Amino acid sequence: MTPIAVAFTQNYFVPAATMLRSLLDSSCSDYHVICLLAEDLPLRMRQKLESLDCSRLEVEYRNMSGMVKGVQVEPRYTEAALFRLLLPDLLPEYDQVVYADCDMIIRQDVAELYSNTNLDDNYLGAVYEAPIEGQAERFESLGCNPKEYFNSGFLLMNLKQMREEYVVKKFLEAAKRDDLEFPDQDVLNIVCSGRVFPIEPIYNSIRTFMLPQYRKDFLAQYSESQWHDVQEKGSIHYTGGKPWGLFSVKFGEWWRTYESLPQEIKDEWTPNRKVYGLCRIYRTAPGRWCIDTVQSIYRRMKS
Repeated sequence: MTPIAVAFTQNYFVPAATMLRSLLDSSCSDYHVICLLAEDLPLRMRQKLESLDCSRLEVEYRNMSGMVKGVQVEPRYTEAALFRLLLPDLLPEYDQVVYADCDMIIRQDVAELYSNTNLDDNYLGAVYEAPIEGQAERFESLGCNPKEYFNSGFLLMNLKQMREEYVVKKFLEAAKRDDLEFPDQDVLNIVCSGRVFPIEPIYNSIRTFMLPQYRKDFLAQYSESQWHDVQEKGSIHYTGGKPWGLFSVKFGEWWRTYESLPQEIKDEWTPNRKVYGLCRIYRTAPGRWCIDTVQSIYRRMKS
């Protein structure tokens, strides 16, 4: 089984289930899912999550309450964002683990990546961001090479190497800095600088990778063929606006996966009525054409 760690709070239960559904849909492999929780998940939610695919999904739960005491977390983030920093010590039984954010739709075979990637003595495998205007200066202020600053939403983590070098202690010390904009991501970039194995952008296609106005920035980091691969089959990471709250990039893909969930999971929340109504319109051919046309014109005007 391929181990994959996820972190979420109860109000992210449905997005987490949607991401796991996409993980299963993109692979024939079996997965051991380690859920890092800020508080205990009710039994009914555990049973529903495990019912996604009992034959291929083994789920365990870790209550992480109080484990990041002393680390300042901005109000726009939850402490769950920091749990990935503790994984080397939290999972001594594993030499390597995948970490994935719950605001993703997986469209690549994660188990294949896990099995076929040799990290050597690197701490992580990650996707480098393609810096857009104004970002390079911030990355440099952290002591990072702008071309090697990575997004922390999808990681292949070399837990064994990090344990040998006591990296968790370094993470927690770096997390006390007062110049961090993205607490976990900045910390990982600061501490792991120079020890990151670059993986293909299709494994973590962040919002800017998907938008035509940032194509030039993408091509300064990656190739034309990688751009097309990202559009067609990249795992979508909804950095910025979330598709369950507004009309975001690759909106239809998230709702398509959500609709395939068992009804008992969908019963755990009430979708935003306006957004869900837009989703139903978007599922029709005329509706999709109208919305995509308006969106395309809007993006061309912005670029």
